[in-house]
Amino acid sequence: MSHNFHPTTLREYDIRGIVGSTLEEADAYAIGRSFATLVRQAGGTRVAVGYDGRESSPRLESALVKGLTEGGVDVVRVGLGPTPMLYYAEAVLEVDGGIQITGSHNPPDYNGFKMVLQHAPFYGADIQKIGAMAAEGDWTEGTGTVTDADIMDDYVGRLLAGYAGGAFRIGWDAGNGAAGPVIEKLVKLLPGEHHLLFTDVDPNFPNHHPDPTEEKNLADLKALVAREKLDFGVAFDGDGDRIGAIDGEGRVIWGDQLLGILAEPVLKAVPGGTIIADVKTSQALYDRVAELGGEPLMWKTGHSLIKAKMKQVDSPLGGEMSGHIFFAWDYYGFDDAIYAAVRLMSAVRMSGQSLTEIKDAMPDMINTPEMRFQVDETRKFAVVDEVLGRLKADGADVNDIDGARVNTEDGWWLLRASNTQDVLVARAEARDEAGLDRLLGQIDEQLALSGLERGPQAGH
Repeated sequence: MSHNFHPTTLREYDIRGIVGSTLEEADAYAIGRSFATLVRQAGGTRVAVGYDGRESSPRLESALVKGLTEGGVDVVRVGLGPTPMLYYAEAVLEVDGGIQITGSHNPPDYNGFKMVLQHAPFYGADIQKIGAMAAEGDWTEGTGTVTDADIMDDYVGRLLAGYAGGAFRIGWDAGNGAAGPVIEKLVKLLPGEHHLLFTDVDPNFPNHHPDPTEEKNLADLKALVAREKLDFGVAFDGDGDRIGAIDGEGRVIWGDQLLGILAEPVLKAVPGGTIIADVKTSQALYDRVAELGGEPLMWKTGHSLIKAKMKQVDSPLGGEMSGHIFFAWDYYGFDDAIYAAVRLMSAVRMSGQSLTEIKDAMPDMINTPEMRFQVDETRKFAVVDEVLGRLKADGADVNDIDGARVNTEDGWWLLRASNTQDVLVARAEARDEAGLDRLLGQIDEQLALSGLERGPQAGH
């Protein structure tokens, strides 16, 4: 028996598709069979499985569990919850891997699978291997058992362990995603006053799209913070592994700015620690880490890539512009937005200032939103290579860890190929508008030399 996946579903960091079109129950079953085979080849016997609040998740979960058990591994079902709750289960239960069924922040008709094998991120070539094994039908056989584990209360207890934050007045927006029930339990145990939005799990996301990194999705949270005069607000994506935040005046604290705030207590505990951030991150973050006595390290964009790099260099904390924050110091090294919110309360309290005052003190940089342009899949990486070749020939100050990130007197600009779509992504940051225009001019010039143009973008 063999199975072929739709070519668009096996992605760099996970498996994801449109249910009923590119992703079916047969795919979930085949993923179970292939993953079970890999677990057994690695000497393992048990896998934890969780799922998010999407309508298709229970169906896909039962097909996945069937595939895992027929592949000869035992399954521990942890039920409906955010992705970090499944990561937590994988870290603390006697299991050899974990799979979360989740469409993250995609529209309601999407779903997918995020995987962990033996406490390490499972991505890139690992995901291609799932596809190759399924195509061959090269699977182990067996009859695994299924047990249920109710770990949500343990998980909430762990989120609060050693809480050092103050009694703040906070708004929480779960966006009708899978983090809602955990947040409801968590705030009952936290000091302070907590106002909740959209914590009921609803697969249709009736209030707003569950992606807190797009400012328009924070409108309800901003209104709540203003109306109740709260200290600050936090918001979560559909599966609870990315955080958004606003201060008491409703200003967005972006992912890299959150990382700068969270780094301070970590670097007090781990002096000289290496703090990792991705190539889309503001120069202000790298400067801040250095100022706090830490070692800033720029790395490739992608939650799996950052997690793997953190293990390699023993980094206590990492983060991405997209709101993935990874605590290895005093936690397990995976991206957990709910835990990041708790640690944010501790960091704000330790600073002796309000989050609004911390935001006021941040350097004022002007940056573009992420700009994306469609480009033919065959040209995607080639264009970046052409740009790098020209820049190096010109003696530009360029970092090529993930695309081209170029520093100039005005600031910096970035051009990289997306790992998940046939697009090029660009971003620029400067101290003033004139500088930003010069940086955008450099991007346009490089694109033109490779036969492309930036085209109209939303925003800047």
